[in-house]
Amino acid sequence: MVSNTYRWATARPWLGTIARVGLAAVWLIAGGAKVGDLAGSGRAVAAFKLMPADAARFVGAALPFIEIALGLLLLLGLATRLVAAISAVLFAVYIVGIASAWARGLSIDCGCFGGGGQLATGQHPNYGPDIIRDLGLLVLAGFLVVWPRTRLAVDKWLLVEEAA
Repeated sequence: MVSNTYRWATARPWLGTIARVGLAAVWLIAGGAKVGDLAGSGRAVAAFKLMPADAARFVGAALPFIEIALGLLLLLGLATRLVAAISAVLFAVYIVGIASAWARGLSIDCGCFGGGGQLATGQHPNYGPDIIRDLGLLVLAGFLVVWPRTRLAVDKWLLVEEAA
């Protein structure tokens, strides 16, 4: 009979691989959708009204490149724990920002996958699903912080195996 500990030890690296590649896809899609319109990304960040307009434009212009870099590093499986920790922090910031916009009654699109900014009259924000999505992504990032060793990762080739 196979023990549950053995099953978990066998499944965990594959589950981590799925989490890592899934997060990589999210970051690459999100960053890729915004990188062609850096001004629009800046307007989306500014719509949250959490920082001065100049700072929001700078953050909005930098964010797509950060997201793409995180996506590429996760796809390769390079510095997985560090990249997952940075991802977790960003997802937490996104959750707080969206919840803050919701609590303050702002009617904006988060711009998480391009676009963003003020919604047109008659359009309604979609804060609940955005927060739930980001909570799920935060859980995946947390998984990788705790268990960063995954299959098909550059990390595996760079790390010296621990002595038994």
